[in-house]
Amino acid sequence: MNKQDFIQKFQLQPLEPSSQTFVFPSKLKEAAVLIALCEMTKGEVSNAEVASDKAQDELSLSVVLTKRASHLKHHAGQISFPGGKVESSDTSKAETALREAEEEIGLNRQQVTVLGQLSDYHTITGFNVTPVVGVISGDFDLSIDENEVAEVFTVPLKHFIDGDSHTKLPMYHRGHKHYVHFMPYQEHQIWGATAAIIADLVAHLMPQPA
Repeated sequence: MNKQDFIQKFQLQPLEPSSQTFVFPSKLKEAAVLIALCEMTKGEVSNAEVASDKAQDELSLSVVLTKRASHLKHHAGQISFPGGKVESSDTSKAETALREAEEEIGLNRQQVTVLGQLSDYHTITGFNVTPVVGVISGDFDLSIDENEVAEVFTVPLKHFIDGDSHTKLPMYHRGHKHYVHFMPYQEHQIWGATAAIIADLVAHLMPQPA
């Protein structure tokens, strides 16, 4: 799926509620994350993952993810989107996501075109997370804040759409059943809220027949 196909699919499909079944029982803190997608050149895509010209086209769009710093108090070492808490100075959730991405990984907000948002997601730690979807234009340079981020990497969108290695397992929290998604990629274990939000993105792009 190339960038133009992605934009068309994302904007034409009606937004459905999140597949998440967990609802936090108390007052939530507001947060936003940026699902940033970039186009990768053929030379940047591993030959091991490319079987044909068609596959190269599908793999050209990738998702930007971060690995959180190991010394952080919460979710240390986990894979996440750039993002964080809404500040009083933020005028929208999109601004929160863009500001946090600029602070955490040095992504210039002027290079990001915001397409819209996915449905909100409740975390078990009490955050109402709004996923903001945007595409990055042109070449971009990143500079991570090592106090928050250990690594930035990209994953081909096709990896998430294919779903061959993805699983979800039932978990119980405060007596309520919900599912935890797992989406391993190379040495990275993508799971929890990040994987669930990706699952919602894929469901939005590739809706199942009624």
